[in-house]
Amino acid sequence: MQFLDFKDKDFDAKFAAILARGEETSREVEQVVLDIIADVRRRGDAALLEYTQRFDRLEAASVTELQVSEDDFNYAFARVKDDEIAALKVAVERVARFHEKQKQETWLSTEETDIMLGQMVQPLERVGIYVPGGKASYPSSVIMNAVPAKVAGVDEVIMVAPTPGGEINPHVLVAARLSGVDKVFRIGGAQAVAALAYGTNTIPRVDKITGPGNIYVATAKKLVFGQVGIDMIAGPSEILVINDGTGNPAHIAADLLSQAEHDELASSILITTSREFGEKVAEEVEIQLKKLSRKAIARKSWDIYGAVIVAGGLDEAIAFSNRIAPEHLELAVAEPFAILPKIRNAGAIFLGHYTPEAAGDYLAGPNHTLPTGGTARFFSPLSVDDFVKKSSIVYFSEGGLNRLGQDIVTIAGLEGLEAHGKSVSIRLGKGKRA
Repeated sequence: MQFLDFKDKDFDAKFAAILARGEETSREVEQVVLDIIADVRRRGDAALLEYTQRFDRLEAASVTELQVSEDDFNYAFARVKDDEIAALKVAVERVARFHEKQKQETWLSTEETDIMLGQMVQPLERVGIYVPGGKASYPSSVIMNAVPAKVAGVDEVIMVAPTPGGEINPHVLVAARLSGVDKVFRIGGAQAVAALAYGTNTIPRVDKITGPGNIYVATAKKLVFGQVGIDMIAGPSEILVINDGTGNPAHIAADLLSQAEHDELASSILITTSREFGEKVAEEVEIQLKKLSRKAIARKSWDIYGAVIVAGGLDEAIAFSNRIAPEHLELAVAEPFAILPKIRNAGAIFLGHYTPEAAGDYLAGPNHTLPTGGTARFFSPLSVDDFVKKSSIVYFSEGGLNRLGQDIVTIAGLEGLEAHGKSVSIRLGKGKRA
């Protein structure tokens, strides 16, 4: 962990290493993914079976065998405790309620008597959601990707998840059923992304792919973009806490570690106006680290990409936050609503001393799929908007075309597109065929 001060002459140089973190897509990784995509396109199900055996140690005679059955769902519900199911139901209900408020309706404007304009909003027909497996199980990722799709009205949600050794986490399956997922397949990696993008005899082709994954999954999503839609290319998790010296250092330390335990590349940063408070937080992090089950991961993340930064005032801290556009931003200050209007760039903003970022991860309501690596400057959280498409509606009556037609012809002439102009002038009686 680095203890920095904005007044340090070498501050920018020291902080650059934290900003530069992440898994860069090497040419080797990209070539591996390109080969997998090409193979899945060429051989379909046969390629999926081979990659699943190679990477996940799971053998199957057909991809149909890799689909989760009703018996699998029933077995999962039998293994999950009632209070755990109840908690997942609360999360699904709250996330659905929040995303319902994001829905947009088709609209028509009749402000002009001879022209009608509007926008038609329609859900995508089929989407694929990728749920990571391996280091941890993520039922929350299922909820955050499937629920807004269902709220948007998507007809079919296909979920893919790697299952090393063949077993899928029962909590993930329970979350899938509660969230309305239609089909679940035990496949992962770049091969799963390729199957969703292009389709196979068993895996249906989708319109959009959402959800996080490792560097191979992220690269595959990037490479199939255009063939299908994607949500975003998510990088390692990150949290930035702005503090004014108030609050409990143990609480802030716990929040920082909640991101550090994600993976070794996660970044946890505290900016405080009180050096003394920052030192107490750093001490508390060391105490709490020793008790974590994922302490090896959290330790590496904290040591390399963690930082406590001393700011001369809240305005300096806010300016820095807006510059780096964090995924998660906590305003752990006495008056968070007073500084909220100054925040320009952040994936999600958590206000006050009793709003830990984890509340947003699981069941507050807003989506936890957020832009990372500074992309909150121009990207937004996953939402209902990601699962709909919009079509413009244009209607001109004869009078409307007569009223505006000559202007259309004039602009077409400016661009040298004669046929464009004639498609209008011929209707105005100025370009009739001989």
